[in-house]
Amino acid sequence: MGPDKEPPFDFWPYFDSIPEDDFNGHDFSEGRVTYAWQSPDGAHQHVLADCETPNVFLVLVLDLHASSVLGHHLLDLNQLYGLA
Repeated sequence: MGPDKEPPFDFWPYFDSIPEDDFNGHDFSEGRVTYAWQSPDGAHQHVLADCETPNVFLVLVLDLHASSVLGHHLLDLNQLYGLA
């Protein structure tokens, strides 16, 4: 997905409803998405929202056929791979 590509649907209401505890102290308030990947079958898209900490993302899994968010996950590559 290119950086100038529009999202397939408005997932920000879901994002705004995520409990603050799920952010684990990270600030995602800029609402910036740098990476998005679509599954080969075109059914799902993984959207990575950036925060102020390098290598930490909030991943949203989108169901493109239903235009809904299936869920989210805090992906901390620093912790996972000892990057920081």
